[in-house]
Amino acid sequence: MVYDIHAPPAISRFPVADLGLAVETRNPDGSPTLLFAHGFGQTRGAWNGAASALADAGCRCVTYDTRGHGESDRVAGGADSGGGYHMDQFADDLLRLAEAQPQPPILVGASMGGLLGIVLAGEMRPVPFRALVLVDITPRWETAGVERILAFMQAHPDGFANYADAAEQIAAYLPQRRERKSEEQLRPLLREGADGRLRWHWDPALLAGGVVQESERYQPRLQAAAAKIDLPVLLLSGARSDVVSRATVDEFMQLVPHAQHVELSHATHMVAGDANDAFMREVVRFVQSLDPSADRRHAGAAQP
Repeated sequence: MVYDIHAPPAISRFPVADLGLAVETRNPDGSPTLLFAHGFGQTRGAWNGAASALADAGCRCVTYDTRGHGESDRVAGGADSGGGYHMDQFADDLLRLAEAQPQPPILVGASMGGLLGIVLAGEMRPVPFRALVLVDITPRWETAGVERILAFMQAHPDGFANYADAAEQIAAYLPQRRERKSEEQLRPLLREGADGRLRWHWDPALLAGGVVQESERYQPRLQAAAAKIDLPVLLLSGARSDVVSRATVDEFMQLVPHAQHVELSHATHMVAGDANDAFMREVVRFVQSLDPSADRRHAGAAQP
């Protein structure tokens, strides 16, 4: 069957321990499977361009919203619960989704999504992935860059009066982008509240709960997990990133000496958005370099 690139991706709800995740599958009959995990505060929409192009190239591409993000469910109690989000929950969700694929997927993980991939690839046996593509993330990161991301997420608790206001704030946060986001592009990123104000898609409890506080404490665990990874690994970093630096990349390459590293000269931490053509080229090259015989199948795996 030929994949119709103009057909909308299949959207489903994938049940995890206590809620449901919004999942999109492009080219469901394709191979290999690429599973995309976005960063903290993003949605599966961050991968639209890459997933569509790779699906057109023959890959089966699965994107999803992590819990508390986008169209995935929020933890019961919301912000009033004091924050019900923890790194282990995110990792378990990703593990369940990976194990449900018809073949061990190649994980493409940006920022937090990449950290979850490192933990699972290093700690789980059997390993739930065939290979890892880490997008501008290493087990240790530059605190200032993460603080800038969190500051943006915390900056507008009362939301925005309209889409133009939101677009202006994104443009200030991402000055390297030439074009401002349109209302159509912003609709999946914002929710209209009862007061008519537009607020970001993420659950405010994400910022009040355990994920932010846990992240720094996770670094020793991430370093130990990275040292145990025996999968093919590609690290794509942005030369203008304030989250990943030469020091953190060098440290990662000592922990995972068989990994490949490519620095994209015009990219910041938002690698796929800043340099999508270069990002795609490197991902395709890496995928094509993998041994096809490693495309093992899970017997009786559920289709998300």
